[in-house]
Amino acid sequence: MQARRWLIRGRVQGVGFRRFVQREAVELCLNGWVRNLDDGRVEAFAQGAAGALDALQGRLWHGPRWGEVRDVEVLEEAPRARQDSFQIR
Repeated sequence: MQARRWLIRGRVQGVGFRRFVQREAVELCLNGWVRNLDDGRVEAFAQGAAGALDALQGRLWHGPRWGEVRDVEVLEEAPRARQDSFQIR
């Protein structure tokens, strides 16, 4: 199992971005969380198979229909205690 955290910049709040990330992560059998940050970015953490993390990372660049992603910062993380879901915080 591997883990990554992403910081996504652009028009990513108020456009359904967190719900988009949750749906994509669940489809890829990843667990973790996604949340809005006070500075307008969205932060996401996921853990699971490396290929699934790569797939989610690619999808983050597209986002939901009304969003506009300008940058995705990737941070490698240590896996954490196993979660059974992907939560919106």
